[in-house]
Amino acid sequence: MKSMAQLGYHYGLRVRIYPSDHQKQLIKLNSDASRFVYNEMVAVGKELWQLKQVKLPIDTVQARIKQLELRQNAKQMSNHFQFLEDKRIDSLAKANAIRNYRKTWRAFRKVHGTGVPKFHRKSYAWRYQTNCQYIKQKTAQLTNGTVCFEDLKHILVPKLGRLRIKGSHKRLLSRQAEIRIGTVTITKDAADRFFLSMQLGSDTPFITKPAKTNRQTGIDLNTKNFLTTSDGKVVANPRYYRTIKGRLAKAQRVLSRRARRAKKEHRPLRNSKNYQKQRLVVAKIHAQVLDRRKNFLHNVSTTLIKNHDLVVAEELRSKNLLKNHALAMSIADVGWCTFLGMLTYKADLYGRQFVTVNPRNTTQTCHSCDFVMGTEGTDKLRLADREWTCPKCHTHHVRDHNAAQNILIKGLAKLA
Repeated sequence: MKSMAQLGYHYGLRVRIYPSDHQKQLIKLNSDASRFVYNEMVAVGKELWQLKQVKLPIDTVQARIKQLELRQNAKQMSNHFQFLEDKRIDSLAKANAIRNYRKTWRAFRKVHGTGVPKFHRKSYAWRYQTNCQYIKQKTAQLTNGTVCFEDLKHILVPKLGRLRIKGSHKRLLSRQAEIRIGTVTITKDAADRFFLSMQLGSDTPFITKPAKTNRQTGIDLNTKNFLTTSDGKVVANPRYYRTIKGRLAKAQRVLSRRARRAKKEHRPLRNSKNYQKQRLVVAKIHAQVLDRRKNFLHNVSTTLIKNHDLVVAEELRSKNLLKNHALAMSIADVGWCTFLGMLTYKADLYGRQFVTVNPRNTTQTCHSCDFVMGTEGTDKLRLADREWTCPKCHTHHVRDHNAAQNILIKGLAKLA
């Protein structure tokens, strides 16, 4: 049987799960154990670094270093902390926590901007990982591992047992090809919704690649309209956060009053029922905005990738753009970074090309004659200038449409 790394195609599946009260307690227990193991690895790593700064051969220091180095695996850590031996805790949850810690260090060494591993704090969101194992099986299927689909509405997970599910898994169960389940992540968000995400691998494609369209497009992303294509099509900006901002502010004021009252009466917020009820209301409003935005971005990105062989976009750095406090809320609400990420992986999935280009002068340049505004005694275009006429060739431009055409030209030059 092939491992996940040996399989040619990989796919992610996320489904909604509805655990019982007992299963929720088990998820909480495994999430706490996973967080404890990760934090213990962080603490051990920090102490080892400090001890290794001591250059003198002190016996006590050397003994402590050996003791800490032995504790850096799941079995030794469980022997040291006896509560981790609880039969309700998934052993793979502990192993995955240690693997995630080491993966964070590898990411830091590769890209220093990611930061070193830090302590995970306790929060209203729960999360832990396990793995699907195939014992004495010749082929890997969605129905014969330790994590497997019992039917269209139920899935079996180690330690949790049978879970009711809802999602887009039915089309995968109807496939006859071999599909292996890899890492499985169980999560609860702040709005008390439970999800199960799994990594799938197969030697056959999960998506049938559509036929060539012989069409290319450049897209200009902006806050006035969500995007404008080089064909002149405009997708309106839905502004999901702005439409719900008033209701959210009202709910947050109620939450703040209940928090102040609980603190005045010296009651912990976790035990304050009125505070927790209102916290859930605020979390559900945030989740509603997130779900609507993701659904919109998925629909737009899928349509663009399916209908064009080449999609070119500008290379935006949202982190830098958010420093502009006048536009920060609008930029955060529109979700550019998420959208570009969706275009990247969907292009690979559907066999299309997606290219990003440097946005320098894409707005200021006339696509007809390459004249750049701000040169030869002309003024640069301001943000308020939505239409303009080229002083050299006298072509009338709609600002965003012209920028999208320049982006496409740059993308074609980059590929050439």
